[in-house]
Amino acid sequence: MSLRERWQRIFGRTATSDTAAQAGETNLLRAADSLRALLDDRAIPASIRTGLAADYSRIELMLDKLEHGHVHIAVFGRVSVGKSALLNALLGETAFPVGVLHGTTVTAEHQRWQEARANGVHLIDTPGINELSGEEREALAFEVAGRSDLVIYVVDGDMTSIEVDALKLLARTQRPLLLALNKADRYTTTQREELLARLAEHARGMVNPENIVAVMAQPGVQRVLKVQADGSEIEESRTRTTDVSTLRERILAILESEGKTLAALNAALFAGELSDQIGQRLTAVRKDLASRTIRLYCLGKGVAVALNPVPVADLLAAATLDVALVMHLSRIYGLPLTRVEAGKLLTTIVAQLAALMSAIWGVHLVASALKIASVGLSTALTAVAQGALAWYATVLVGEAAAKYLAQGKSWGELGPKRVVSDIVASLDRDSILREAREEILARLRA
Repeated sequence: MSLRERWQRIFGRTATSDTAAQAGETNLLRAADSLRALLDDRAIPASIRTGLAADYSRIELMLDKLEHGHVHIAVFGRVSVGKSALLNALLGETAFPVGVLHGTTVTAEHQRWQEARANGVHLIDTPGINELSGEEREALAFEVAGRSDLVIYVVDGDMTSIEVDALKLLARTQRPLLLALNKADRYTTTQREELLARLAEHARGMVNPENIVAVMAQPGVQRVLKVQADGSEIEESRTRTTDVSTLRERILAILESEGKTLAALNAALFAGELSDQIGQRLTAVRKDLASRTIRLYCLGKGVAVALNPVPVADLLAAATLDVALVMHLSRIYGLPLTRVEAGKLLTTIVAQLAALMSAIWGVHLVASALKIASVGLSTALTAVAQGALAWYATVLVGEAAAKYLAQGKSWGELGPKRVVSDIVASLDRDSILREAREEILARLRA
């Protein structure tokens, strides 16, 4: 059965008869395609895939969920607000453990909701937040809520600052939220209305007003005085009736109108988040590899220039190594350049460097000339100085080329002059030259 057919079976709609359903199915298919594209992208290095192994496993689970047309609804809230009792009331049976102790729920449990068609909806219980020594369980609650398609935030009174902060964190995940005032039987009608109004203020901009409801998942025993025929009074206990009908109706209405869109939104959000993570890690990996590559070329060029006593040969060797460096960096960033393209990019960078640092290139040529004039007497001294300058020039060329490639072979709006100028300003020239001299001397001695 296709993905489209599964969703039609669950929610009883056809794409041809309902424009909203058709849009939902389209979004769902696009979200699934996005997830598959992440799984199948062979351009992502194995090291990054390994580091994100848990996320890739989650993609597979999410794809399976989409293929089977499942929607996950999680409850979330402070300990002992009645999250498990609320789910039991929706299910019409005691499927989730309910206890008098704080933190009865310690793991994420789920049950199929028989009331939803084709059993495609799963209700998920989560540990409570703000529990003493319950940091790990609280983290689990946020994790489960963050990957569910719909979240029911449960409170039992006016919200504390911790609860409001948690609501803000959930809202940032962009998951649809319902806010349920549980244990409503504790309050009079007036008190209940006032509480719902305060909750609406806390949730303004995060929860739609129609999604803020009062429920009685496990109402307490009501004590009433009954007047006897003889005028005496006796106290009787009455068991209140569970009432989650308003919440049930809201959930079913959302599933009916937005079921496909909820799952698609969740999948799309996750795909976007994972793409960002992959992009960040890929950028970090490429930056690290580029830095190590630049250093290798700095060392090679610095030593080669220091060892070669012929000025013209120095310059030719430097240009050859710079072109090779640019080509190497282009492969690291997945934008390979030909030798001609690398040469043009190098020319652009060197032109900007020459305009900014003409004095350095002058010293470079003077030091090269000294190697001939001294007839070897001061070769070691001038060679190391010239090699250090070659090292520094390579750092500048490498950093500029890496910046250009990292931006997709673009200098950006400000152009090469500003990019190169910013790189020159950001580097500690004296520190680089000192390191270069020490490293070149050590190599020459060896």
